[in-house]
Amino acid sequence: METLFDRVHRPLPVILGVVTLVFVVVLLVWDVFPGQFPPGAHNLLGALPLALIALAYLTYQTVLRPKWAEAFKAVLLASAFLFWAANQFWPESPRATLYNDLAIALFVLDVVFTLAGWPASAPDESFAESDAESIQEKTLSR
Repeated sequence: METLFDRVHRPLPVILGVVTLVFVVVLLVWDVFPGQFPPGAHNLLGALPLALIALAYLTYQTVLRPKWAEAFKAVLLASAFLFWAANQFWPESPRATLYNDLAIALFVLDVVFTLAGWPASAPDESFAESDAESIQEKTLSR
């Protein structure tokens, strides 16, 4: 049964995704016309889409209501984006390299988990993943 929370909450990740894309376009406009922006704008424009997409992805996960392992993996990925955003926002910080290295480590860990098939779950077709066995079965049954 769908609750009011579900109906209201479901479009939020998409809205955040669209807002993120708007900031990506602004970032690319900066690349073409950097003189049209205030000094230091690139740091914010580079960090904001990364932080927003992390927030959008976590919001999307709350709509899906994943099991603990899938939620952990989602937080891991969002954390990677947030560390990358921190590196973009504070590139001159003494911790910038640490933020970057943590982002790399978390992205790599996320992919290793995916390659290892952890957590074991049904494929998420919204991210173009497929179940190779069911595809093979469908192909063989023809």
